[in-house]
Amino acid sequence: MLPYGRQSISEEDIEAVTAVLRGDWLTTGPAVTAFEDAISELAGGHRAVSCTSGTAALHIAYAALGVGPGDEVVTTPMTFVATASCAAMLGARVIFADIDYDTGLIDPAAAASCLSERTKVVSAVDYAGQAADYPALQTLADQVGAHTVADAAHSVGGSAGGRPVGDLADVTTMSFFPTKNLTTGEGGAVVCKDPAVGQRAHEFHFIGLVRDPSRFELTDEGPWHQEVHEYGVNYRLTDLGAALGLSQLRRLAEFKRRRTEITARYNAAFAGTDGLRTPVQRAGVDPMWHLYPIRVLDGRRREVFEAMRAAGIGVQVNYIPVYWHPVFAHQGYQRGLCPNAERFYAEELSLPLYPDLTDSEVDRVIETLLNLVG
Repeated sequence: MLPYGRQSISEEDIEAVTAVLRGDWLTTGPAVTAFEDAISELAGGHRAVSCTSGTAALHIAYAALGVGPGDEVVTTPMTFVATASCAAMLGARVIFADIDYDTGLIDPAAAASCLSERTKVVSAVDYAGQAADYPALQTLADQVGAHTVADAAHSVGGSAGGRPVGDLADVTTMSFFPTKNLTTGEGGAVVCKDPAVGQRAHEFHFIGLVRDPSRFELTDEGPWHQEVHEYGVNYRLTDLGAALGLSQLRRLAEFKRRRTEITARYNAAFAGTDGLRTPVQRAGVDPMWHLYPIRVLDGRRREVFEAMRAAGIGVQVNYIPVYWHPVFAHQGYQRGLCPNAERFYAEELSLPLYPDLTDSEVDRVIETLLNLVG
């Protein structure tokens, strides 16, 4: 069975992790600091806080921006549930804005209609690996005094308008799950343009600990002292994961080249095929293709999904509209809320896409799909 996504692990990756096991630090140590510095450099020089997962990164981002009860977070339904649920867990009301049917990205015009005086964050998702329209979204957010968040779980290593992912929104979250563009095992990061937000993100992910003596409220303790001003959690990345991530970053450009190459092979093979629609690339974007979301038309997506799986090709569907999940449906969110997203979901099929996928395996995917729809 060909998976739809898979990590690429080299001997250098293994040696990097082994070196940590032979050293003095297993948890948060020098490798984490070096990895955060490298992510910062990749993302335009802003403060980077590593963490245990992409979901943790979203929780940290919303918390650092002060999201809480009474606030509204505008986001897309075409995403993994965590983009919305992490805001909801903090007490915010999630407002779903429809997508652009061509790209699967949040539609700024739809987002505009969702804004209110309670909007705290406009949260976009770089679906399949290409950046959303952050200039338009930032303008909307600024109009109501909100912030922008980029859920860049799919797009790490990409850019738009000549600016890297990480420099496009006020706060950017990343995921380093094995199927993503680089991996730390499980892991993620939060990149913050505002240093104060970055410090809050750091403290939230570090159990809320304050270690700056100039901020202490208890001033008569000894040199061992640290204190908590706001609740936090332990979302710290380990040196083991950070060492793997640092090694992976050295191959990120090669990962991007191969993902782009495979995407181009798929595009050429499926262009103009009746019953299929290839992904649409947004102007001005240099994607880091994480998914290849082919669209299967004429109501045949499930039939084709099952046939591809039966043929040993591990296709996937990304994603069911978030508000269809019972946890949101039970709150009163209704089907039909975002028609473009629901139509997109009914057609979407993610084909295998990862750096170690060989040309012969790509050809097998192509041949199998063309035979099924031809």
